[in-house]
Amino acid sequence: MSQPDSIPNFNFPTWIEASHLMGMLRGIERESLRMQSNGYLSQSDHPIALGSALTHPHITTDYSEALMEFITPPLSSISEALTYLHNIHSVVNQHLDEGEKLWPLSMPCMLDDEEDKIRLAEYGSSNIGRFKTLYRRGLGVRYGRRMQTISGVHYNVSFPEELFAELQQYETDDVYKAMSPQDYRSHRYLGLIRNFIRFTPLVAYLIGSSPSVCKCFMTGREHHLLPLVRGTLFAPYATALRMGRFGYQNSAQKQLGIHYNSLEAYVEELQKAVHSPYPEFSRLGLNDAQGEALQINDHVLQIENEYYSLVRPKQVPQGDETPSQALANRGIAYVELRAVDVNPYTPIGIDEQTAAFLEVLALYCLLKDSPELWETEQAQIDRNHAEVVNRGRAPNATIIEGEQEYSLADWATQHLQAMQPVAALFDQMSQQQLYSSALQLMQSRVDDVDNTPSSQVIQDTLKYGGTWAFGSHLAHLHQDSYQQHTLNPEIITYFDQLAQSSLQQQHQLEQDHHIQFETYLEKFR
Repeated sequence: MSQPDSIPNFNFPTWIEASHLMGMLRGIERESLRMQSNGYLSQSDHPIALGSALTHPHITTDYSEALMEFITPPLSSISEALTYLHNIHSVVNQHLDEGEKLWPLSMPCMLDDEEDKIRLAEYGSSNIGRFKTLYRRGLGVRYGRRMQTISGVHYNVSFPEELFAELQQYETDDVYKAMSPQDYRSHRYLGLIRNFIRFTPLVAYLIGSSPSVCKCFMTGREHHLLPLVRGTLFAPYATALRMGRFGYQNSAQKQLGIHYNSLEAYVEELQKAVHSPYPEFSRLGLNDAQGEALQINDHVLQIENEYYSLVRPKQVPQGDETPSQALANRGIAYVELRAVDVNPYTPIGIDEQTAAFLEVLALYCLLKDSPELWETEQAQIDRNHAEVVNRGRAPNATIIEGEQEYSLADWATQHLQAMQPVAALFDQMSQQQLYSSALQLMQSRVDDVDNTPSSQVIQDTLKYGGTWAFGSHLAHLHQDSYQQHTLNPEIITYFDQLAQSSLQQQHQLEQDHHIQFETYLEKFR
């Protein structure tokens, strides 16, 4: 097996200063299921006191009416983002139904045997609201509703324009030097995305927290998982089953050939998928026996958001723009890192060490050489990803790059060491040692597999006698944290006003539409 020093080196640009990172922004999206006191998924409506899930900027729902999503705005420090996220959790906790709690794990538990008991998220009677619910009905018809109850964390990062301007000044290729600032920014973000895809096995090993699943999640599915304890299945060395074939999967998307080598090609390939019929989905039909719509269309993707990926280029849409149109018009504004499991040990699903590591990794991916990524290498990455997701804690877990094979530990150590100057730059910018200490923590997980979150989850699942008991214990602890978290009067007033204004916005949308939903849908189809 090759030694770690044979892994290609990273040359840190010595001209970069901490000032080049001033103005960096990060935002966090966290999903969590509302669970009843008996453990089952909540069947109640989204709490009206929290406002409209359709129009609220920070508190909404994802697939299910019970699957809440909390969204921070872009903020200038990790501590601000985490505090904002904690505020949201505390506000939500105040308005949950009696006995309800937020489920702390990425993988759901205590799902009913009947999938239809998983309520689709509802957004009112406006055309856009009904459209969003229909999209979710289509997802359930295509992939099953259980898969859609998985929770995750999305970490959004954007780097300052000054950094891209400096990077462009040091380019030696005339093509890159001649690009507009917008095109150059998109070019560098695509490089970040390709490298992040290459490093998803590292993310799965270091912060993966879903090595086991509640038995109910696998109802009706063939699998290779083993019983861990009553009601819980696992893979002995797994790290992040959420990111494997039992998590978010879409077989139809394998044929798409969507690449991140140029923004123009990415946009074109994504839009093509939204307009390409897929025979298997055509056989499902567009409407049920009663004439009710089953799915938006029979295409590979109903809408662009259906494309499952572990990282996404993002631009804020304006007006009626689709995500890809926004990208085509204004380039990439930020990157959404989606390969992040919920950390069950923190009340808000993510801690500052994980956030700091993700930011270091993001800048490392931005600065590191990033050749174009095609099918041959992608197949190798898929192999590495499956290896780490399913058996990353095995002593003989390996990573393959090109013609070389490395032990996972050697490969991870080499890259964590290469990230040290990046972490030091962040420390200098933030005037604290958070980023370097985050890398030290990650290295300790490489040095001793028992320090990984996935190993801790297995140990505690055994300790408490199953996924439900373990998750319930954490849910009670986290609820105490929400109740003890201090919300000043200004924050309470702010969220009360947001709830009211969001309800007013939804009401206005419901008054404004002048065409029947069936006509609205036909126009889209």
